Amino acid sequence: MKTIGLIAHGRMKPLMVDWVKRHHDSLKNFKLIATGTTGGLVREACPELAVELLKSGPLGGDQQAGAMIAEARMQALIFLTDPLTAMPHDVDVKALTRLSTLDACYVATADMVIAMLQP
Repeated sequence: MKTIGLIAHGRMKPLMVDWVKRHHDSLKNFKLIATGTTGGLVREACPELAVELLKSGPLGGDQQAGAMIAEARMQALIFLTDPLTAMPHDVDVKALTRLSTLDACYVATADMVIAMLQP
């Protein structure tokens, strides 16, 4: 079973919960892992989804997710950052962003966008 990570910072947490609700049926087919606070909110909104919790992002959860990406134990990461809120763990966020884009993330995203726009 493939693993999807769920991380949302600051004001983006409600957006993540809404996204998970919309994609609930598809997400049942994946192992879900989330940082502590985000995962707790997702569990509360969708208790039937099994969500494994990492630590909260500032307490090491972002680094745990990064390690999973580096070790190929996480195949996708839905990462909603809040660019308007300063984060005390900015260094961890930058490291996670760097790791998540190393595996051709930009090309895969571009491929999906162009496929969606086809008539």
